[in-house]
Amino acid sequence: MKQVISILGATGSIGDSTLDIVRRHRDQYEVFALAGNRQWQKLIELCTEFRPQYVVVMDEDVAVTLKQGLQAASCATQVLLGQQGLCEVASASEVTMVMAAIVGAAGLPSALAAAKAGKTILLANKETLVVSGQLFMDTVREHGARVLPVDSEHNAVFQVLPHELTQHGRPITQDLADFGINEIILTASGGPFWQRDVATMQDITPQQAVKHPNWSMGQKISVDSASMMNKGLELIEARWLFNAKPQQLTAVIHPQSVIHSMVRYRDGSVLAQLGTPDMRTPIAYCMGEPERIDSGVKPLDFTTLSQLTFAEPDLERFPCLKLAMQVLASGGDAPCVLNAANEVAVAAFLQQQIGFTDIARVVEQVLAEANTQISHNIDDLLAKDAWARIAAQQQVLRV
Repeated sequence: MKQVISILGATGSIGDSTLDIVRRHRDQYEVFALAGNRQWQKLIELCTEFRPQYVVVMDEDVAVTLKQGLQAASCATQVLLGQQGLCEVASASEVTMVMAAIVGAAGLPSALAAAKAGKTILLANKETLVVSGQLFMDTVREHGARVLPVDSEHNAVFQVLPHELTQHGRPITQDLADFGINEIILTASGGPFWQRDVATMQDITPQQAVKHPNWSMGQKISVDSASMMNKGLELIEARWLFNAKPQQLTAVIHPQSVIHSMVRYRDGSVLAQLGTPDMRTPIAYCMGEPERIDSGVKPLDFTTLSQLTFAEPDLERFPCLKLAMQVLASGGDAPCVLNAANEVAVAAFLQQQIGFTDIARVVEQVLAEANTQISHNIDDLLAKDAWARIAAQQQVLRV
């Protein structure tokens, strides 16, 4: 029986890779819905190729243009609008699998809708767990959903944890130590600046920051990788995905991006997952789980690897990572504040309103002003997210 998938974030790099897997296995997957933002021409091409029942966009003007384009292309795909449309295609009864790849906190409501509907969620939107880790995992558990991590680092950890612990994506409730696990080690490329003189970090331009040495990603996540905020967010995400304590989580710079993450066991063993840096590998793993399917990724050729190197992250060079580690330890809704402030600061940097080193300054100041506590529902979290964005905008103006 075919898996029926809604792809939220279909026009981004994760969407591209997901649809490439679908092309390779058309006998196994059917696209129910695609969701994008403003790339209506690309959405028309994808709808013409995959013939989904629905396509979702956020802007009403884009929706009008998209409808006209679909009619001209004789494509019967129906256009839905906004968060309501996203939630509808994430929870539809026909859907078995949801690729949650919308960037930022905007992806949270639809991911929660998929969890409430008991879907298999291929989670590429890390903000879902950063902003609402406890709430999201409780919802997954309550409604019998599954969560399979798409991030290459978390996917690597998932692959080398004991199967009786991961249970095909069911929430982990056991203590990792009971399975002989001492530590989860997330690898980080270090981005383009991990060896750059700290004194010159303030001179980094947006054009330099978005040029990741190993991965093809969107602008926002590329900047997060350059500041290593991305790795900090991933540590927070790992806390919820794997029921890990903060002291069980660490990060190490591995510039070659061949080892995607590691798990250190009590007996001295370290299990790692390796592969060519290509997001189709973790996506194919999630889509095929528990089976392995062809991803189209070039096999890793060990004879061409001259060296695999590792380094400890310099928290003076990467203050964003330091802030995220502090938030990981403090808990509550501080991660929600961190994420929202960072989104605003990164957008301001990309628009050349602030410098690269100002990103951490903005986030740190918003965290200092925040009244962090435990938020028990989505409305409280979204309210805290909104507050943090306003506070960050004010800080941007002061820089």
